[in-house]
Amino acid sequence: MRVGALADLHHVKREIEARSNAHVLAETQRAQVQKVVNAQRNLFHAAVGAVQPLNHLRRANLLPAPPQPIPKQQLRDAAEALRESISDTVDISSMLDTDEQLSYRRNGVGPEVTAKLRRGEWTVQRQIDLHGLRSDEARDALAQFISTSHKQGIRCVRVVHGKGLGSPGKAPVLKQKVLRWLVQKAAVLAFVQAAPAQGGAGALLVLLQPVRAG
Repeated sequence: MRVGALADLHHVKREIEARSNAHVLAETQRAQVQKVVNAQRNLFHAAVGAVQPLNHLRRANLLPAPPQPIPKQQLRDAAEALRESISDTVDISSMLDTDEQLSYRRNGVGPEVTAKLRRGEWTVQRQIDLHGLRSDEARDALAQFISTSHKQGIRCVRVVHGKGLGSPGKAPVLKQKVLRWLVQKAAVLAFVQAAPAQGGAGALLVLLQPVRAG
């Protein structure tokens, strides 16, 4: 074997031994580091003792509370109820036409409207009978009746309030209240005392506003 080749073999051998020694040193260092880490972990466990995880139900919830839902429909209903509230103390003496047949028409409505209403040019589509109801019951029933009828596109209704013959002194107490309640309803365009065949002095024919498109 040539001298140069032999030298190359010795060089390769030394390089292999150096790499092997470096690997052993690295493994030794890793083992020592792991030994230190384990010693520290054991020291911590010995210091704090036995522990257990907290019950998640008792943990503080640091997330912000979700916003409360806005009751839009409830707010709309409340606003409508406020608009539709009616009183028993409104002075209507200047609002009524006290001719032979009592009548009312909203500002801007011509007398021909009540004339047509008397002649029956609007067909009665629905009616409510308030007989036998207490004052507060009659008021609420009438308010609901007018509101529902208007929303459904009804134009002409009959309101039966009675002639008051059974009241003390035979005074038409409910009739006077019904007149006050009706003039306060925005949906009421006009009303007239019913013809004798439709109830006479014990009923009213009421014309409602047309429903606005859209």
